[in-house]
Amino acid sequence: MAMTKDEMKKVVMSKRHDYTKMILGISGAVFALFVVLALLNLTNQVDWSMRALPTTDLNENGVIDKPYEIGLDTNENGIIDSGDVFDGHDSGDPWDMDGDGDRQEIDGIPDQGQSPMQRFLNFLFIGIGIMMGPYAFYSSKKQQDTKDIEKRLPDFLRDVAEAGRFGMTLADAIVVASSGRYGKLTPEIKKMAAQIEWGVTASETLRLFSERVNTPLVRRVVTIVVKASDAGGSVADVLTMVAHDTKEEQYSAAERNLQMSTYLAVIYISFAVFLVTIVILNLTFLPKIRIAGTNVAAAAEAAGIEGGVGGASLDVTAIPAIQICFFLAVMAHAIGDGIMAGVLQSGSIANGMRHSIILLFLGFLVLTVL
Repeated sequence: MAMTKDEMKKVVMSKRHDYTKMILGISGAVFALFVVLALLNLTNQVDWSMRALPTTDLNENGVIDKPYEIGLDTNENGIIDSGDVFDGHDSGDPWDMDGDGDRQEIDGIPDQGQSPMQRFLNFLFIGIGIMMGPYAFYSSKKQQDTKDIEKRLPDFLRDVAEAGRFGMTLADAIVVASSGRYGKLTPEIKKMAAQIEWGVTASETLRLFSERVNTPLVRRVVTIVVKASDAGGSVADVLTMVAHDTKEEQYSAAERNLQMSTYLAVIYISFAVFLVTIVILNLTFLPKIRIAGTNVAAAAEAAGIEGGVGGASLDVTAIPAIQICFFLAVMAHAIGDGIMAGVLQSGSIANGMRHSIILLFLGFLVLTVL
């Protein structure tokens, strides 16, 4: 049997638009695109480094040498130190691992801004951020709208109770209260008033309202009001008590959120300290290890000694792998700490993903720029 026009209006008025599936679909497609770009960089089919390769021919021999190889103090601080080291990656392929027939020797001279693995991780984590970001912020917006609705619910209940004390039925009191201003709750009240004017009972209208908002607080309030209305008697007294209890519960929740904000600040500060530590290691410790290793190897070679000076040597080839481990550690901390922050603040993983996105892009930006 086909629905009448009025029945169709009732159905439309009882629904709230939800774009979660659409956002997840678009975000998933963009994430898949970034995964493809990451794989292309990993296989060296493209070179989309996020750091510029130095293009200064220091000794004017036609190639870009590392400063410490030619003994130049490029930052003019009186010594050849970490500030003179060029970052970059030598993409030499002596075994033709990519199968393109071009066997390039590894000569130690960087010809790419970043290694294929680093470029792969760059695009992978950007894709993860894009996939998580829209859903996280949309979910947080929905939660905030719901909180705004719940915040004004006690005011609406008190106004309905006052109207009921003048002899109005519950349905008439809802219609009268719909002329008031209740912030984010106002559109929902107008929907209830319109449904009542179309002939929907007050109990059914409240039930549809609880389905639209769909939170434990609203469901509990609606259940109590509907039971009191069906049982008869003074609904106004019930509404007043429910409004008071709801307000008290909101005060308690606000106090808990205020206490949890301290832990949120601790998480952000701890992540900042960890990030600064990684930056210091990347900018000072590892470059000095690279220079020391190169000097030890050069001294051993000049003296004709194998295995380093006095049998000691530094394997500087592991430094790029260490830097990638640092990068992965920062990204893992950003995602994990953000989710923990959201759970502590509001008990919501979706809200935590919002914090994860903020920390993720903060860490990525700092590590990429520095």
